Amino acid sequence: MRIAVYPGTFDPITKGHLDVLERAQRLFDKVVIAVAVNTGKAPLFSVEERVELAKESVKSLKSPCEVLCFDGLLVDFVQSQGACAIIRGLRAVSDFEFEFQMALMNRKLRQEVETIFLMPRESYTYLSSSIIREVAKLGGDISNFVTPHVESVLKEKFKKN
Repeated sequence: MRIAVYPGTFDPITKGHLDVLERAQRLFDKVVIAVAVNTGKAPLFSVEERVELAKESVKSLKSPCEVLCFDGLLVDFVQSQGACAIIRGLRAVSDFEFEFQMALMNRKLRQEVETIFLMPRESYTYLSSSIIREVAKLGGDISNFVTPHVESVLKEKFKKN
């Protein structure tokens, strides 16, 4: 069985993420979404909330998907899952330099793990979780960019703040 890990902060998960996930599912027998604890960022949602949002969002997909959280080195998590590849989404050339550096470091740490870059559908190339959070915070319509569940949770979160 060929397993891939699709890591990210997913704060929150977007339809762009789901598009990349569906592309990866066509290439691998199993894809695990790995929600990073990521202490380097200050996420809007806790890791538990991000895992729950991802689990709810993937229910709409044709193929099932496991959603887990991880802390520490990604390549260690990838190995623990028996995976052979890391999936990374590239929206624009500006993403490439950072992603390329990370892929080379991961290869240095675990040469048997490959990094696969996938591009989302053109309609999602400008989309990011931070843009979604900002639009939602300002009361804009995000219904085309996230699942209905994520939309309602974001609205509720900003109502409280």
